[in-house]
Amino acid sequence: MGLHRIRKSLRSVGVASTAVVLLLGSMVLVANPALASPATASTTGPSAGCVQLAVADSAARARPGAPGGHDPNELDAPEAAQRNRDLDAAYAKRVGVAPFSAAPRKITIPVVVHVISRDRTREGGNIPRAMIDAQFKVLNAAFDGVDGGAVTPFKFKLKKLNRVINPAWYPIVAESPAETQMKRSLRTGGPETLNLYLGALSDDLLGWATFPQKQLTTYDGVVVLSESLPGGNEKPYNEGDTGTHEVGHWLNLFHTFQGGCAGEGDAVADTPAEAEPAFGCPTGRDSCVSRSGLDPIHNFMNYTVDACMDRFTAGQVNRMVKAWQAYRA
Repeated sequence: MGLHRIRKSLRSVGVASTAVVLLLGSMVLVANPALASPATASTTGPSAGCVQLAVADSAARARPGAPGGHDPNELDAPEAAQRNRDLDAAYAKRVGVAPFSAAPRKITIPVVVHVISRDRTREGGNIPRAMIDAQFKVLNAAFDGVDGGAVTPFKFKLKKLNRVINPAWYPIVAESPAETQMKRSLRTGGPETLNLYLGALSDDLLGWATFPQKQLTTYDGVVVLSESLPGGNEKPYNEGDTGTHEVGHWLNLFHTFQGGCAGEGDAVADTPAEAEPAFGCPTGRDSCVSRSGLDPIHNFMNYTVDACMDRFTAGQVNRMVKAWQAYRA
């Protein structure tokens, strides 16, 4: 799996402050480590960053300074290289040498939304349907390049809304027996179905997600802090882009700062190299002066605040389509 925690203080399971914890196939977002303790729900404002969970197929987004003390670059070089080799092998097996243009012009992804709450109140996690509808609008706009980013073939359509009241699963604690039980009980569909779990999260995380892999597991899916949805109270991470970031991981995107200034970075040629995650919206930042291009602070796979994020690149689109054909089609 490819699980990564992201601290809310960093902006990116994706996951936003950047402490990365690697899990087998999931990405997690974590909130400020200085403000939260393990296995507790976030109660303070976030700063985004990513943390890797213990599972090698996941990633998370967390606030800057979130607890964990993990390498903020999540995957180390050998792990990233292995994931890239696995992608090439799986793609070759599924579609041979077919060019990306052979992929469908539009790929509609069915989404099953699980709202996990403690009780029937908004304070207990039972968010209104309007927030969920707004999240779908943000997600589809991001993947349609409406703000100037590259256009992807992906469209997300709500297949089922599942409201679950279970105090034992609230908050959702990353890598816990309760999370495992929750996903075993609730996950539905095949590899093409996105299971989106919404609720309060442990460890000041904004969210986490699994990377795609050859064998589908019950962990597959995306977990997002419900108050990061549009209309939520997790400012400045409440415009819906934690969901966008985590779905990018679910489609096999790395963080833009993967690998720092050396090597292949995020394995996408048109995202400039970046030494470390960006927070806030540091216009003009260039953390890899020996490499071409300013830091991609507006990319959805960075840790900047929601208002700063607005694009995927053409190279990232190709990587997502390749991963879809290899693992999820």
